Amino acid sequence: MSEAHEARLKRMAMRSWRRGIKEMDLIFGPWADANLASLDAASLDLFDALLAENDQDIYPWITTATVTPPRYAAMIDEIRAFALERIEAR
Repeated sequence: MSEAHEARLKRMAMRSWRRGIKEMDLIFGPWADANLASLDAASLDLFDALLAENDQDIYPWITTATVTPPRYAAMIDEIRAFALERIEAR
């Protein structure tokens, strides 16, 4: 049985806010709140796959400490830009 769209969005939002390390909660959570509902199916699939990655791998991608895998590069760039805009708005 497949997951209903609304249930999927709710699960992904919850997973975005409860990552395992607080820094990732504060990066993914607000981005998910602002963007999940408007993502197309392919982008939702990609973000869902990104949510399955380890925070210890994702955080260096966000901070540019390591190179982001090509599969996630555009999405990580978008999330990073969103996070930086939030910081600058303070």
